Amino acid sequence: MLVLSQHVETSHVVDLVRLGGFGYLLKDRVLEVDEFLAAADRVARGGSALDPEVVGRLVAPPGVDGPLAELSEREREILKLMAEGLTNSGIAKRLFVSERTVEAHVRHLLGKLDIPQSGDGHRRVLAVLAHLSAMRDQR
Repeated sequence: MLVLSQHVETSHVVDLVRLGGFGYLLKDRVLEVDEFLAAADRVARGGSALDPEVVGRLVAPPGVDGPLAELSEREREILKLMAEGLTNSGIAKRLFVSERTVEAHVRHLLGKLDIPQSGDGHRRVLAVLAHLSAMRDQR
């Protein structure tokens, strides 16, 4: 069984992987065709395939909770750079990725933080405030 999901849910993953023939990938992974086909082949042969984000969540450091717990490591990294005041272009240059990739990560992290669409452009500010609040709470 190969599960494709838009969200990470880890509650039963370990038990299912133990059974073999199980894979759990995020839907974005389908766009990486070679990796997707290799994962599907592994699962078909009785192996397992877990999305790196799922694995990251399973081994996430304790203390990361609240809305930021939903973010991938890369999304947290981008949020931190947003908090530093970098634009998408600046973040792309810092991380050596395309601006379009950064835009996708920003869109995903805003969705995971449940920051509503608005025409006033304050979504990034709200995301940064969530980041700063979480950082304060960790101290």
